Amino acid sequence: MVFILLYLVTSIIAHDFYKVPITVAFMISSIYAVAISGGLPLQKRIETFSRGASTGNLMLMLWIFVLAGAFANSAKVMGCIDATVNLTLTLLPANMLLAGLFLASCFISLSIGTSVGTIVALVPIAAGLATSTGTSVAMMTAVVVGGAFFGDNLSFISDTTIAATQTQGCRLSDKFRVNAFIVAPAALLILIVYIFMGSGVQSPSNVPDVAFVKVVPYLIVLITAIFGMNVMAVLTLGLVLTGAIGLIDGSYDIYSWFKAMGDGILGMGELIIITMMAGGLLEIIRENGGIDFIIKRMTAHVSSKRGAELSIAALVTLTNICTANNTVAIITVGGIAKQIGDRFGVDNRKCASLLDTFSCFTQGIIPYGAQLLMAAGLAKLNPIDIVPFLYYPLALGLSALLAILLRLPKRYS
Repeated sequence: MVFILLYLVTSIIAHDFYKVPITVAFMISSIYAVAISGGLPLQKRIETFSRGASTGNLMLMLWIFVLAGAFANSAKVMGCIDATVNLTLTLLPANMLLAGLFLASCFISLSIGTSVGTIVALVPIAAGLATSTGTSVAMMTAVVVGGAFFGDNLSFISDTTIAATQTQGCRLSDKFRVNAFIVAPAALLILIVYIFMGSGVQSPSNVPDVAFVKVVPYLIVLITAIFGMNVMAVLTLGLVLTGAIGLIDGSYDIYSWFKAMGDGILGMGELIIITMMAGGLLEIIRENGGIDFIIKRMTAHVSSKRGAELSIAALVTLTNICTANNTVAIITVGGIAKQIGDRFGVDNRKCASLLDTFSCFTQGIIPYGAQLLMAAGLAKLNPIDIVPFLYYPLALGLSALLAILLRLPKRYS
């Protein structure tokens, strides 16, 4: 409660959800948690916090973050994002600009594993296309934002996917299968909507030449991950490929490659610190019976798997609204969700999918989230202008809710 109130109230007062560093909010709430844990010497309480911040699963998650950061940034510096953008725009079908832009955004976000990266890459293009074709800039921007969350939700190298699978103890490939079944109807529905809406808009004709070799690292990462290769091996393979291709074609030398990897790892620093502090904080809460208290309250009227899944969805949604960060929301409630799921027999693969999907749905519609703020800034809009056109995030939330209510997919329900 200290963390949520501190972060939420101060952000509302400042009219800016990025005015107060989330690391500071976690630090203050962690100090408070250690301070009020009575009955033990201070050293023991600190040891309890440290134990929670360094569990096996949590440390594995941190190593994955390190590799993901190194791969993502070295690929970006090498030109993989530009090449992927050009390839997808080249493949856009005529007279289907909205649908094609949505597919491009889906593919890019699925490949690079970041909604913010996809938005940064495509929103300027979308805004330019909207201006040149007389289409609503807000709508075109929303198309990109929706596709960006498709990949954020499903990509093997997405922070949310890594956090969801590690907290629930399941494989990325298994979570992908369940998750894809849940979101596929939403993606297909919105694609059809965009086909009809954009049938009269022409595709761009001046797309730069595609450097096909620079798309290879993303394709290899995507294919090997789908076939179930260990995620750390997948990221290492992708890292080696970006280095080899970049060095051969002269995109960078050995030192600039090392710098790109280093910058990518440093870019994960805040997330790593947040993850460790959240782990320590939750261990303190667990030791004092807080986890049992939350589970008891959240499941007081739950008597079935359906009720347990609804409570997990409500928990991650509420936390996401308060923190404005879907990865942090999953990390914060992942342990509690795991215990609720185990108690009521919820399949951990579906639990991971629900955590990821509901967090992406929430993050995709809150106007004070990083993604919408970034998109609005690039398109020179007010974030509120984009919200009415966010069809895919809304369809994503509805699809996930129906998956709970209708017990889908049956095999995992």
